[in-house]
Amino acid sequence: MLLELNGVSRRFGGLAAVADLAMTVAEGAIHGLIGPNGAGKSTVFNLVSGVLPPTAGTIRFRGVPITGLTPADICRRGIARTFQATTVFREYTVRQNLVVAAQPRVNDGTLAALFRVADYRAREAAAFARAGELLATLHLGHVADRVVAGLSHRDQKALSIGMALATGASLLLLDEPLAGLTLQETREVMDLLRAVRAGGVTVLLVEHDMRAVMDLCDRITVLDHGTRIAEGTPREIQNDRAVIEAYLGAEG
Repeated sequence: MLLELNGVSRRFGGLAAVADLAMTVAEGAIHGLIGPNGAGKSTVFNLVSGVLPPTAGTIRFRGVPITGLTPADICRRGIARTFQATTVFREYTVRQNLVVAAQPRVNDGTLAALFRVADYRAREAAAFARAGELLATLHLGHVADRVVAGLSHRDQKALSIGMALATGASLLLLDEPLAGLTLQETREVMDLLRAVRAGGVTVLLVEHDMRAVMDLCDRITVLDHGTRIAEGTPREIQNDRAVIEAYLGAEG
């Protein structure tokens, strides 16, 4: 398994935001993490990305513990995260955003960057080349040199995914990547996520659009009050009585 959570808990005082969670994400999958508001989904993302340390339990990535590492260290190991509120440099162009996002891979020291040693120059060139590849993959080539502030919501969403990919991530944590999109934009971003997966990147996403989740995901984990109540294929989740009562039933 690419990502493994074993007995992971996170308490805030007397409140258990996540309780004894066991979850695995297979390499090459699009894996959904769903549940009602307050179920603990964002806390799980914070734990995996290193924003919060777990109160108990272990988190492994490619079999290696990452519990207690900083967000920067976890990013360098291959896990990148996006947020519901699109986080981009609005005054920069699309291309500049992608190149900036690749800097953790390029710049491993001030002196190397200052004196532009050969290895640094080679990695900087690779970052620009990677930006060009991402522009094509995400269908952003036509806006490559436009300032981000003037882009459509769909293009900003695509750019935020591209910036995560530019870090060299093999696992993306996507927080509501379809939020605020029109039906057509939703379809376009879903196609982008399938293309990302086809390119060898695993996706773990939190999303409230249940139709999209069921259509997009290979496997789904369902949380309720910080506890895993179900895990399985979309068909299995749709027919799970506990899920229907705790979450899906609340939707309709």
